[in-house]
Amino acid sequence: MRKLSIHELNRLSKESFQKKDKIPVVVVLDNIRSMHNVGSVFRTADAFLIEEILLCGITAQPPKPEIHKTALGATETVDWSYHQSAAEAVKSLKKQGYTVVLIEQTDHSIELVDFEFRNEKYAFVFGNEVNGVSNDVVPLADMAVEIPQFGTKHSFNVSVCAGIVLYAVFQARR
Repeated sequence: MRKLSIHELNRLSKESFQKKDKIPVVVVLDNIRSMHNVGSVFRTADAFLIEEILLCGITAQPPKPEIHKTALGATETVDWSYHQSAAEAVKSLKKQGYTVVLIEQTDHSIELVDFEFRNEKYAFVFGNEVNGVSNDVVPLADMAVEIPQFGTKHSFNVSVCAGIVLYAVFQARR
């Protein structure tokens, strides 16, 4: 066994990435405090060919050194836009035919392993590191999904959570 060299990884160029078909998934970042988390989500979105990221509320926007540190250039490949309000962004996505899925623990959430991915457009909403998804966004969602956890903590870091969910989505759509 040996590690592959950077040239053996067959990474797409920025131009090739832009032309590649994306999976019909939009990530909504609702008031994310940490720019490192934002950058990590960009990098994950790049890896799984996510259509777009909507940065909402206090979520920082590129270019910022703290975002770049973890995004490693993914802010240049993944489409993104800024929205003052996550609720308004979600309303717009619903009008465009997206199924809006909160990644949140609610009284009606289902476990990620039980989520049946259909061939439709999805918008996954990831909330603030402390408060979760904004209360005004919750009633707008079509459903809520949570990742089961068995330890003493009851939440994942938002960028880890996004990685788990987006990997599951990518695998289901393959």
